[in-house]
Amino acid sequence: MSGVAAIVEGDGEVASLPILLRRLNQWLTPERPTQVPAPIRVHRDRFLNREEEFRRHLLLAAAKCGEQGWILVLLDADDDCPAQLGQQILERARQVVPHRRISVVLANREYEAWLIAGARSLSGQRGFSFGEAEAIDAETPRDAKGWIKKHMASRSYGETTDQPAFSSRVDLQQVFEGSRSFRKLCSEWKTQSA
Repeated sequence: MSGVAAIVEGDGEVASLPILLRRLNQWLTPERPTQVPAPIRVHRDRFLNREEEFRRHLLLAAAKCGEQGWILVLLDADDDCPAQLGQQILERARQVVPHRRISVVLANREYEAWLIAGARSLSGQRGFSFGEAEAIDAETPRDAKGWIKKHMASRSYGETTDQPAFSSRVDLQQVFEGSRSFRKLCSEWKTQSA
């Protein structure tokens, strides 16, 4: 059984991404079980701008995933172009760990954009409400966390509590249809898990 060692930037993703990846495994490649250890959390700016931090975290991920595993770098794109920045990070990472398979996925804007893409399936969960008549381009809101917060009955959204809960319940097909960056994650999962 192979494993995937993820590098993420937020506390929410540390809790959420393993849930999401296990669900992807069941949804996309149930015949190929994959171990998903706890992600490595980094500070985005330091990870991208300090070569020693970049190298140290990639080498840790390489050790964590093992010989048959792969590394997934998952960051928020924020205002950057996911395709361009992702390719730059991938090229740099391959220089550090050429002995491992690596994928770089940038959630367009934020991880929460994937939850927005599946908003219809989350309506009624944890005080979240999304009307059938509402329409949204999931990767458009600059503050995806704020968008979700506005749709919560309590007007609060907990990145370390709500994000994992929503990741465990969101309809993956809806997210796939509504988010290009999530489709990139699915494509990388299928390729690397082969």
